[in-house]
Amino acid sequence: MARAIEEMRVRGAPAIAIAAAYGVALAALEASRNADAETVDKAASKTGVLRRIEEAVRRLRQTRPTAVNLFQALRRIEMVVAMSRDLTPAALAGRLAAEADRMAAEDVAVNRRIGTFGAAVFRQPVRVLTHCNTGSLATVEYGTALGVIRSLHHQGKLRHVWVDETRPFLQGARLTAYELLADGIPFTLITDSMAAHFMRAGQVDAVVVGADRIAANGDTANKIGTYGLAVLCHHHRIPFYVAAPSTTFDLSIPSGASIPIEERASGEVTHVLGLPVAPAGVCAAHPAFDVTPAELITGIVTEFGVVEPNAERIRATLAAGGRQEGGDGA
Repeated sequence: MARAIEEMRVRGAPAIAIAAAYGVALAALEASRNADAETVDKAASKTGVLRRIEEAVRRLRQTRPTAVNLFQALRRIEMVVAMSRDLTPAALAGRLAAEADRMAAEDVAVNRRIGTFGAAVFRQPVRVLTHCNTGSLATVEYGTALGVIRSLHHQGKLRHVWVDETRPFLQGARLTAYELLADGIPFTLITDSMAAHFMRAGQVDAVVVGADRIAANGDTANKIGTYGLAVLCHHHRIPFYVAAPSTTFDLSIPSGASIPIEERASGEVTHVLGLPVAPAGVCAAHPAFDVTPAELITGIVTEFGVVEPNAERIRATLAAGGRQEGGDGA
């Protein structure tokens, strides 16, 4: 599971979080079966299973540094372990699997609420531009920013979607386009550099993107290229919305300056799907994320409603929703 996350076979902040929870459950299940097969006393067996769970949590925590949902999920799993130490290894593994199931179900419900709140922002049919992939391939089901787009479509309030290809990993071209095509939602795929052209032409009414980590003041880390879109929206006076669950907020850091930005392999820039697009020997930079300042964000759509991107409103909204403050654990 850790390798799948690192190699982006599983990607998208919510999906990574739930996959990591299931990864720990798998490690516990494997360890409990091995313990049952060995001729050791019960105390030693339980100690070995707990040690294996700790190793799994530590390994998964090291996979990707930016998306905070991963660390929130692993903290939740650790709390379940702490409250279940009296169980047999098999029962503990079952409880962790059940907790992962609950987290998955919660993600679907949260995404549906985000879609509802996000669609309610718009009274007239709109043309929306989105970046990267934030749908069922990045969550358990439905999506965050793409969930808003789906809700708009279902309510008859979506005119068109502009899909950024999202270089260098092409999540927009390969994943978002696939989801919209399957759903019969009208869209046009564009290169990232075309966004300004369509905004200037008056063909974009709003931008809706996802998030991987949101600081206490509303600064938001998301897929590289998001910051540029926010700047373009500010210039063209186009509303710029972030759609994310409450687990994406990291209230332990004051601003986006403290968000760790993952640096991925340069080969993902110099090659596309394994084919070279630059001369051999070229050195390329690849920050996987950038940070959009809160002042460029119109609103953050959560499962608790649309939040004004400032520290006071964010804390009040999360507190009202029952979300506890905590750090990222990275």
